[in-house]
Amino acid sequence: MAVIGHYIDGKQVNTAGRTSSVFNPATGAQSGEVLLASAATVGEAVASAKAAFPAWADTPTLTRARIMFKFKNLLDRDIDKLAEAITLEHGKTFEDAKGEVTRGIEVVEFACGIPHLLRGDFTEQVARGVDVFSARHPLGVVAGITPFNFPVMVPMWMFPVALACGNTFVLKPSEKDPTPSLMLAELLVEAGLPKGVFNVVQGDKEAVDTLLTHPDIAAVSFVGSTAIGEYVYKTACAHGKRAQALCGAKNHLVVMPDADLDKTVDALMGAGYGSAGERCMAVSVAVAVGGVGDALMEKLVPKV
Repeated sequence: MAVIGHYIDGKQVNTAGRTSSVFNPATGAQSGEVLLASAATVGEAVASAKAAFPAWADTPTLTRARIMFKFKNLLDRDIDKLAEAITLEHGKTFEDAKGEVTRGIEVVEFACGIPHLLRGDFTEQVARGVDVFSARHPLGVVAGITPFNFPVMVPMWMFPVALACGNTFVLKPSEKDPTPSLMLAELLVEAGLPKGVFNVVQGDKEAVDTLLTHPDIAAVSFVGSTAIGEYVYKTACAHGKRAQALCGAKNHLVVMPDADLDKTVDALMGAGYGSAGERCMAVSVAVAVGGVGDALMEKLVPKV
């Protein structure tokens, strides 16, 4: 039975305490035990990130971009391994999982352009003898709280850009599929990221609450359900942190009477069942207008 722990200060860490079972959804068999971080363990990760921040923030943007380039190459190299890990713990098909990793790699490609993106502005003589300039500076230690449905893509919406901008990062992934987060941490170190710049804490509400209230966390990013997102946003803001919470989001598809039903059914199957039906913007409801409903069902039911 695999024991899945944390990644703190450049190495995997296993701590005694509470655990949660990890399952292979395709078989229902338990594949491992994930360690749930206590407040103290989260504090260790935050302390590591805080200690690493000054040197990382002072690292030239071009050097940070080169690490992102190396990280991107390593992701390309290990895309099948990452996809397999997603499939084994999340349950989506292998091809869907590869698509998820590809979407994450695209964010790393974006982060590789950070030297240009971080440029400031300078304006002469906005008033007599007065010039104005703007500069961008990293915030410090930032945290990401991510959901089960995209264990690689959603974290990579957050940390590649945060790291490229000079922040240090603490990731709290879903305890349902925790292994890919450790694989990403190992690849970052292989790419040359200094220890402590990126940390992973597995956990549940105790870990989340610690991140939301910790005085050394400057900002929090969240993706998940609306109810939890509201809690994350309110709690983080109440403790003086910048916060973004991306929540909910289901779509309806409207089928008009003159629609091409074959294309409509194909679209419904992909949007409803792709990534195990768990895309944030999955189409889970089809609204048939006029008399097209019966004809749509005749074509849709056999596909389902």
